[in-house]
Amino acid sequence: MKRSILAILIICFALPVSNAQLWKMRRWEAEGGIGPSFFFGDIGGFSRTKNFLGLRDMSFMQTRFDINGNLKYRMSRDVNLRLSLTYGMFHATDIRGSNEGRNYEASTSFFEPAFMGEYYFIKNYAENSYLFLKQKQGIMRNLFKSLDFYAFAGFGGISYNVKGNASLVARGMKNSGFAAVIPAGLGTTLIYSPNINFGLEVGGRYAFTDFLDGYSNPQYSRANDVYYFLNFTISYKLKSGPHGLPSLRR
Repeated sequence: MKRSILAILIICFALPVSNAQLWKMRRWEAEGGIGPSFFFGDIGGFSRTKNFLGLRDMSFMQTRFDINGNLKYRMSRDVNLRLSLTYGMFHATDIRGSNEGRNYEASTSFFEPAFMGEYYFIKNYAENSYLFLKQKQGIMRNLFKSLDFYAFAGFGGISYNVKGNASLVARGMKNSGFAAVIPAGLGTTLIYSPNINFGLEVGGRYAFTDFLDGYSNPQYSRANDVYYFLNFTISYKLKSGPHGLPSLRR
């Protein structure tokens, strides 16, 4: 009888401890994302007096896309380190803006490497469940307990190439370059299974250049260029190997 009681007490104590460490079995995570990119430069857009919070600058005509890949490493249950590589395009035109008579238009392709940290200020409860780890507990039974919410920030760079129309080329433009950027934003993740997550992330970048559209007006331009991504993501968790490196073995 005493042995049975002792065994029960050991199990009751051990399960919460083991559940709290389940995330350590999958420290590495590979993630891909895709979505629209929004650019705010010196070409196009409306003047501040006609544009509340810049909302009129967010139009389908100006929107392009980006795709990115990420490799994440979990430092703790609430903190990730993340290497991000992004390719995408921007578009800027004076059509339907405050400077239609100027008639400038530019298309930009870019590549952005960045290193970021993620902090999860709301963590899910599902991944602490042993039944969930063994895929014996449906995630959709309790959707809100399966969501993460996080903030991220870091540093990176952007390599860009610009193609302008005849009016912009005639005025003189900068065709390419590289500049530092500061990324920051918010995201949410649905813990769908022990191996797969789905997510949505919105992030902005402040660039240390005013030439991402090839043009800068020293008289009217008061700030450097900024741009935003809205990405839908899917990620796959990799088991940690014997030396903490990622392993593809299930």
